[in-house]
Amino acid sequence: MRRKRTAALLVLLLLAGAVLGGCGKDAGGGKTKLTVGEVTRSIFYAPQYVALSEGFFEDEGLEVELVATFGGDKTMTALLSGNIDIGLVGSETSIYVAQQGAKDPVINFAQLTQTDGTFLVSRETVSGFDWNDLKGSDFLGQRKGGMPQMAGEFTLKKKGIDPKADLNLIQNVDFANIPAAFASGTGDYVQLFEPQASIFEKEGRGHVIASFGAESGHLPYTVYMSKQSFLKKNKAAAEAFVKAVHRAQLWVEKHSAEEIAKVIKPYFEDADMDIVVMVVNRYKSQGSYASDPVIDESEWNNLLDVMETAGELKERVEHSKLVDNSFAEQVLK
Repeated sequence: MRRKRTAALLVLLLLAGAVLGGCGKDAGGGKTKLTVGEVTRSIFYAPQYVALSEGFFEDEGLEVELVATFGGDKTMTALLSGNIDIGLVGSETSIYVAQQGAKDPVINFAQLTQTDGTFLVSRETVSGFDWNDLKGSDFLGQRKGGMPQMAGEFTLKKKGIDPKADLNLIQNVDFANIPAAFASGTGDYVQLFEPQASIFEKEGRGHVIASFGAESGHLPYTVYMSKQSFLKKNKAAAEAFVKAVHRAQLWVEKHSAEEIAKVIKPYFEDADMDIVVMVVNRYKSQGSYASDPVIDESEWNNLLDVMETAGELKERVEHSKLVDNSFAEQVLK
């Protein structure tokens, strides 16, 4: 029912063609203000916080206001209604909108992360882990239709495991409550984002035994996107934005996990520094942070494979329909 309500809301927004956007406003000092909605606050998005902390957006004449939109459907609703100019969210959301027949499609224009960001965590210590060990277990998964769950199921099927038949798959727990549910005794295994995985490991409540990101391959997991009409009207601002993002990507590549953690720590005030370092190192070592903003066609096709395998794709959407690499390509020149 929730997905039907979300789809209905998207259709209404598309028909309304709301254009309440705020780009192009002089934010003072000749800077252009952009409102960016991030699907959640996560160390997974470290390059974004580097760009903000190091002043890369300001250098490009931009004032970026970062707002939390808390979920893919809410991020897309904010983008379609014009409450935000740019969304940082999974590419699958733009495909869901396209499947609703959008006249003003949402376009992916700069990639931030290129792998899934979840890890397989076991309750007990596992020696010599084999994916077949999961068969017959209670598996606490992610929300149906979301990218984490689709990437998780894609990986399991690659390993010869039918999530529905071989596991007791638990999917009735809200995203925010999954760590608490596992901590209270639900599930033998759980699919977790960071920093919860590292926190559980540090506290002895769980053990990271595999990476869904490493297993599911490269895909446009978290991407900056905006309405096609917005990008056409604000080409200079979009290119400046992508340039700042790429500067941050190069900075992350050249610096250690400790240096990155120090720069982004203000965005994670309640987190222990050692956890932030651990998480950054884990994502950095497995290549989760994209090294450039280009959204490759091969990665896009892998995303479609993941969605198709999960039964969430009505029809395959060509890379050229929902991806605009022109800003990224110009920046790379």
